Amino acid sequence: MELKTKLYLVDEEGNKFMGIGVLWLLDQVEKQNSLRKASLALGISYSKAFSMVRNLEKSLGVPVLRRRKGGANRDGATLTEFALKFLSLYRGFDKQAKASLEAPYSQFKEELGVLLSNLDEDGGEVQ
Repeated sequence: MELKTKLYLVDEEGNKFMGIGVLWLLDQVEKQNSLRKASLALGISYSKAFSMVRNLEKSLGVPVLRRRKGGANRDGATLTEFALKFLSLYRGFDKQAKASLEAPYSQFKEELGVLLSNLDEDGGEVQ
């Protein structure tokens, strides 16, 4: 048994705007220099990727992409300085938050082991 956690940042209405999916998307934008290419790399539609970025920017109130128009393929995007710093901050928060769950999970797992060891085959407590 292991613990899996997912962290999301939500706005005042409870709508998710930041989580692992957005992190992966922005990582791909950084690699691909294009939102369209990033969405293809992740197997999501461009409109979904665009919506994810728009929700993040709306919730934070700051642009995370520097969009370029023109050129042969008429697309391109890079992360803003803010986005690079935000992603670093978010990764640190995510790592620290998940690490803080290790001790309570270990205790839970130990107590569950004791509980299970005291059961008979029908799920009743052994006397």
